[in-house]
Order: sequence, then C-alpha cells, then structure tokens
Amino acid sequence: MRLGLAAVFAALMMVLSGMAMADEGPKAAPTTHVTERTLAPIASPQAGFDAWKATKAYLSQVKGEARAKSDSYFEGGYVLILVDAVYAIIVSAILLWLGISARIRDFAQRQTKSRFWQVPIYVIAYTILTIAMTFPLTVYEDFFREHAYGLSNQNFMQWFGDFGKGFGINIIVVTIFATVLYSVIRRAPRTWWIWGTVVTIAFMLIGSAIYPVFIAPVFNQYQPLHEGALKDRILSIARSEGIPATNVYEFDASRQTKRVSANVSGMFGTTRISMNDNLLNRCTPDEIVAVLGHEMGHYVLDHVWLLTSWFGILFFVGFAFVHWGFGILVRRYGKRWGVTTIDDPAGLPVLMALFTIFFLVATPVRNTITRTAEAQADIFGVNAVRQPDGFAKATLMLAEYRKLEPTPLEEFVFYDHPSGRSRIYMMMRWKAEHLNDWDIKNGPKSPQ
Repeated sequence: MRLGLAAVFAALMMVLSGMAMADEGPKAAPTTHVTERTLAPIASPQAGFDAWKATKAYLSQVKGEARAKSDSYFEGGYVLILVDAVYAIIVSAILLWLGISARIRDFAQRQTKSRFWQVPIYVIAYTILTIAMTFPLTVYEDFFREHAYGLSNQNFMQWFGDFGKGFGINIIVVTIFATVLYSVIRRAPRTWWIWGTVVTIAFMLIGSAIYPVFIAPVFNQYQPLHEGALKDRILSIARSEGIPATNVYEFDASRQTKRVSANVSGMFGTTRISMNDNLLNRCTPDEIVAVLGHEMGHYVLDHVWLLTSWFGILFFVGFAFVHWGFGILVRRYGKRWGVTTIDDPAGLPVLMALFTIFFLVATPVRNTITRTAEAQADIFGVNAVRQPDGFAKATLMLAEYRKLEPTPLEEFVFYDHPSGRSRIYMMMRWKAEHLNDWDIKNGPKSPQ
C-alpha cells in the first residue's frame, strides 16, 4: 500500500508540474553572441612555381637528334598499324582464295572423324603457316627497325631464339583458345558471339595469372633484388598499399633492349613486383620508386579487372561484327572458298580478317581505354611515393621510343599511354599544390 501511495503521489506531482509549466508559457532560448573576424589570406603554394613552365623546361632537355629520332620512330608506328592490318588481311585472302584453308580443313578431316579434334589439327597448321607468311614483316619491325633506332641489344640469332620461344607459346595458346571457341560455335551457332566473349574474358584472366610465373621466365631470368635500402623502401610502399608481394624481382631485359620497364603483375596468388635491369642501372632510387609507384597503382586500382571489363565489352562488339560480317561474306564467296558454315574451321581466316578490320577501326577506343588507366596509375603513384620529379625524369627516358609532344589528335588516336608532355605536366601540377609540404619543399628542385 505504501508503494502504491508513493507511485500515485509521484504521478500527481508530475501532472501538477506540467500544468504549472503550461501556465508559465514557453521561454526564450538562450542566445550566444558570434564574433565575425577576417582571417589573413593563406599563402598560395604555387607562389614562385609555374607547373607549365617546369614542364616545358623538362621537355626541352630532349632535343636535336634525340628528339627527331624519337618522333620518327613513334610516327612510323602510325603507318605500321595500317600496314600490319593490310598484311594480315592479305594473308587471310591468300589462304581463302587459293583454297589453302579448305585443303588444311580436308587434311584435318582425314586424320580424325571427331569434329573436336579436327579443330586443333587445323589450327596448328594454320598458325604455323600464317606466322611463316608474316615472318618478313616481323623481322623488319622487331629486329631491323629496332636496331635502326638503337633500341635492340640482340644479334639476329639471339632475337630468333626469342622469336622461336614466342612461336611455340603462340601455337599452344592459339590452339587451345580456338578449340574452345569452335566448341562454343558448334553448340550455339546463332549466339556464339556472346559466349565467345565470355571465353575470351576467361582466357584474359587466366593469362594475367599465369604470365608472371610461367611465361615471362621463358624469355628472361628473374632473380630477387639484392637486399638493401631500395628493396626495403619498395616493399614498405607495397605493404602500405595492401599489395600481397613479399619480394621484388629483377630481370635481365638488357640482353634484349635498352628500354626501361617495370610491372606489378599476376593475380590469384601470383602477384609479383618486377623491374628490369635497365631501370635499375639507369635510374636513381627516387626515379625507380616513382616508376614502381605507378605500377603499384595498376594493382591497387584493380586495373586487371577494369581493363578486362572494358576490353570484354570491346570484344563483345567485335564478335557481333564478325558474326554479322561472316554471314555476308560466306553467302557471297563461301562456295569459292570451300566454306559454308561458321563452325567450319576453314572459315578461320574470315574471322581473323574481320577481327583485324574491327580492331583497326577501334584503335582510338582501345588506346583511350588503356591511356585512361595509365593516367590513373600516374596519379596514384605520385600520391603514394611523392616523387613528381623522379617520375618526370623517368618519363624523359621513354622519349627514346615515344614522341614527347604530339598533337591532341595524335594523342587521342595513337597513344596507349599519356604523352610525355601530359605525364610531366601532371607531375608538375601535383607538385605545385604540395609545395608547402615538408618533403616537397626540401626535395629536388624542378627546372624553371
């Protein structure tokens, strides 16, 4: 009873208190006086530093014969894109119009009744024949032209040895891929171009995983970078960015070329950080770290998956074009070629010619996809390692085989990386916004 009376009394007091507050009415909220002051302007970090002027000063370091040779080499590549495409189409035309492709198909059919095994027999013969037919152009582009511009370190037999290794790998990869693709075509002749895209994406991902472990060591010897401050610095950056690499590798690219290069490659547990010995021997530690910061950007930004997605879309459109074009060409010329249906391996030259045409027209699209990813990696790298001048100096080394200052149209159509001008300006623009940072203020001075 006492507890009940206490509860009633408490409730009564709350009601009376509420009535009293209602009688008093609302009270004004307390106010606070705000004092307005004008702050002193913050000094601009760009004071005394002109990013564009620094960029031009860097670019001016490559001049005369070196600049002319660089421009000539890269501009010659514009012509070779067209030459390679026309050459490939001519090879396909020869195989079709002379009935060579049909005879190879007939040979495969005589060896086995299995349509599955007829494809690899055909593809092996086709690959050997087409590589042989394109060999003169390959020798010119990869050997004589590289020597003419002072980019190759190999004699002919050394080059031919690497060519032979690539030849063997090509036969294996192309045969497996084509066999799987034709299996898809036989099962889905109307929608094969959709499933063909899926197969292509799967092969791209598998290739990204196995290349650093099984393919790259075929051409070069990989060994762990010697212990020291540089290796510790690289691995520290990798750990800070979540890259699952426990070692840094050096490979002997100098036996083949004078180009500097590095990469962070692999996936599904095969990730490795690698640099060639040209980069190690020709660059300072800051320049090496700047380049590797860029390469780490590709990994952290998931560019393998991103580029696979974008190129998957491009292949989807390409396969659709090939499916459409094959029907038109075979209806008109199929009897003369000995090709009647798309699941006939003798029609492979038709597929290859159509793909060649598609990717020639799509050159600006392909280059824009990769150039965008490279620009993203540039920005990631400079934010990760904070070496804008190191990256600018390394970029100048690429001028040995890349034109530094193209027109905007040239860069859009032909560049799969940002031009040297674009990359260096990107670095100097970043530096202009970080001039007050301690490490940048006390770091290397850019030319002005």
